Amino acid sequence: MDEPKAPKPKPKWWSRPVAARPGDQSSDAAEGAEERTEAAAAQAPPEPVDAPMEGRVPEEPAPRPLHEPDPYSTPPYGGPGPWAPAPPVQHPVATPAQGTHVPPGMAQAPSPVPGMAQAPPPAPGMAQVPPQTPPQAPGTPQAPPQVPGMTPPHGTTLPPAAGPVPGQSAPAAMPPHPGMTPPHGTQLPVGPADPHRPAPMAQPAPTAQWRGYDPWTVVPPPAAPKTPKTVSRRGAWIAVLLIALVAGCVGGGIGAYAERDNASGGVDVKLPQAPVEKEARAPGSVAGIAASSLPGVVTIHVRGSSEEGTGTGFVLDKQGHILTNNHVVQPAGADGDISVTFNSGQDAKAEIIGRDTGYDLAVVKVDRVSGLTPLPLGNSDSVRVGDPVVAIGAPFDLAGTVTSGIISAKERPITAGGEKEDGSDVSYVDALQTDAPINPGNSGGPLVDRKGRVIGINSAIRAADDGSGLGGGQGGSIGLGFAIPINQGKRVAEELINTGKATHPVIGVTLDMGYTGDGARVNTKGAGSGPPVTSGGPGDKAGIKAGDVITEVDGVPVHSGQELIVKIRSHRPGDRLELTVKRGGKKRTTELTLGSASSG
Repeated sequence: MDEPKAPKPKPKWWSRPVAARPGDQSSDAAEGAEERTEAAAAQAPPEPVDAPMEGRVPEEPAPRPLHEPDPYSTPPYGGPGPWAPAPPVQHPVATPAQGTHVPPGMAQAPSPVPGMAQAPPPAPGMAQVPPQTPPQAPGTPQAPPQVPGMTPPHGTTLPPAAGPVPGQSAPAAMPPHPGMTPPHGTQLPVGPADPHRPAPMAQPAPTAQWRGYDPWTVVPPPAAPKTPKTVSRRGAWIAVLLIALVAGCVGGGIGAYAERDNASGGVDVKLPQAPVEKEARAPGSVAGIAASSLPGVVTIHVRGSSEEGTGTGFVLDKQGHILTNNHVVQPAGADGDISVTFNSGQDAKAEIIGRDTGYDLAVVKVDRVSGLTPLPLGNSDSVRVGDPVVAIGAPFDLAGTVTSGIISAKERPITAGGEKEDGSDVSYVDALQTDAPINPGNSGGPLVDRKGRVIGINSAIRAADDGSGLGGGQGGSIGLGFAIPINQGKRVAEELINTGKATHPVIGVTLDMGYTGDGARVNTKGAGSGPPVTSGGPGDKAGIKAGDVITEVDGVPVHSGQELIVKIRSHRPGDRLELTVKRGGKKRTTELTLGSASSG
């Protein structure tokens, strides 16, 4: 027969858990022992109903909780309930399967219950979590529940779990509630699998980033960030100047290196260039005239006993005759040395064939020279003012110099020489004036027209220094050059080559060279012991008397005795001239035929 159960006694006020005061060790020890006894009794399996009553301890009813149980296990005011899941914790190091990982230096206390793993003691400053207690049998007094996560007062020791009752087997470990997380560091006992519990999900192994993390470790405050160093304005300027200096030095070094490489042939530079033009220049151009005339022009070097000089000449024929000025070869004298250099560079000795001081012309000849290029001769009477001309010579011993200009004027009466008292060395030239640059050394060179024909022999310049004429000072050209007309030069050259002497046209009178009036006055006294008008001469036959003034020649006015001589010598002996003569204030016209006189 079943024994009726005794009614549960109401919990007394002394049965409620009383918080221990700090420092009360006796009460703490007693309460701890009582709680351990109650916990052990609660863990023991209930006895069967029909067991004998002997030896049984009457069960004390469990105390009534202070609040009504929540059917949803939700603690009031949102706090954690008895079975609320613990907050997720990421442990830095995996817990071994055999038990709880114990840090080095900490001893693990033996488990009071055989076969039951015991949680390690809490770390300093860490709240101790009470072990989970399974439900007690009816009538067994139960310890007040501990709220997970609650920290006991300082110095309070939580009661340990009650040990097993003598004579009873150790109860099996209670499986945790679904969704419940065991306290930190506690290993649940391994028991039979619950068929109604879902298989636990595989937890990923802790990664390296969590191995140094402990949520209960006091983290030191982060170090204060380093304050960046500030650079003063002066330091910044100094840095900029240093950078500029270094950059300039590097750039200069690179430039010097590159220039040195270029100078030494390190870099092969190719510059664009026009191809060689092989076509000849137009014959009427300066280049065409120079190309055709230069082979016939020579440079003459004269050396005498007392002086030497340099001039120019041009080839007259294949026999080697060369025409030049008398004042070019005059320094050689009777036994001087004359050498000729051709445009090709070939040198040859030359000798004087004949010369004439009155016309300032001379002919020299070279022997045993082949390949000569004679220059063609033009007609000076066909020249007009403004015609283009080219002068070729060796000014200041610069052979092969070519200059160009025009005919500035014609029939310019000029005289040169006059170093002798008797005037036998005076040259009278009815010259062609040109602005082609002529300088000392050009004397004797050809003045050619646009067809490359010689129309004059360059003989004199108006120098800027002393104003001397033919063969004068060594001043540079001022655009006033004079050339002997080729018609006069041709006649004299032919006479010098054929006879060695040249003839002059004469009128058979002596002129008063000191007369200052307009025109050429016949002298009242003859030269030496002779009469002023040669008896039977051209002037005597034309009725000219001493003291007459000749004012025109062929209708062209003459203003001095020099001009009259120049006009007469511009003709050949035997030519007929028309003269205008003034006598006693009256003018009359007369004709005469020019006579001939040897240059002796």
